[in-house]
Amino acid sequence: MNITVQDIVLHLTDHIELPENTVDQLITGSLDRKVTGIILAFMPTHYVIEQAIKHGANLIIAHESPFYNHHSHTDWLASDPVYMDKRKLIDEAGISIYRCHDIIHRFQPDGITEGLIQALGWSSYVEQQQPEADIITLPEGQSVQAIAHHVKNCLGIDYVRVAGNADLVCKRAAVLVGFRGNGPVTIPLIQNKQLDLIIAGEGFEWETPEYIRDAVQQGKSKALIMLGHAESEASGMKLLADRLAKQFTELSVHFVGERPVYTVI
Repeated sequence: MNITVQDIVLHLTDHIELPENTVDQLITGSLDRKVTGIILAFMPTHYVIEQAIKHGANLIIAHESPFYNHHSHTDWLASDPVYMDKRKLIDEAGISIYRCHDIIHRFQPDGITEGLIQALGWSSYVEQQQPEADIITLPEGQSVQAIAHHVKNCLGIDYVRVAGNADLVCKRAAVLVGFRGNGPVTIPLIQNKQLDLIIAGEGFEWETPEYIRDAVQQGKSKALIMLGHAESEASGMKLLADRLAKQFTELSVHFVGERPVYTVI
């Protein structure tokens, strides 16, 4: 059976209504190209592209753009040597890259959040699924420090960032992926859902973290754990890889992860 890139895209977008200004698109390659294998990744880095070539895969489905901006514009990169080398590698290997950002966030439930919750082993703790967050109730109160260690162990990452008292015992938390950690999203959740803890990917550092700092200085028991954008969303792409592997059994489908982009010195 010859499966094309278009076949994969139609499967991903089935019953999904995308916004008019969606960033999801075929960024390189062609829709009528026959698929030899699929690599899924959070970000189609140079390493991920090399792994696709190694596995004989000519389709990469990535959550973020390969070209360092949300809308995948390349005019401003035309003479940049990093862009040119990456584009040359993609083109010479005949790789199609499809952006799966808005699609997976519109799964029911949100596919990226679901992947993170599953990776953390918290599926049974979900009390409520909202468009931008899962509200969880931990069966036994755990300290922020213990939760942070659990997150690091489950996701295989070296560090997270914590604001607030690490010894605070938490019962209720919200889990938000990607760039949903900003104050206009997190602060209403903290109050409306009576949360002890926010666990988020990233956000402006002068919004939620500063709110948490003021709350603690006022004697209120609140805390924040920031995972990192990629660290919060990669598990969702891995879950999608598992599902595509079951759907397209005749194709080789793999998730390729990356080490965190930042190191602690």
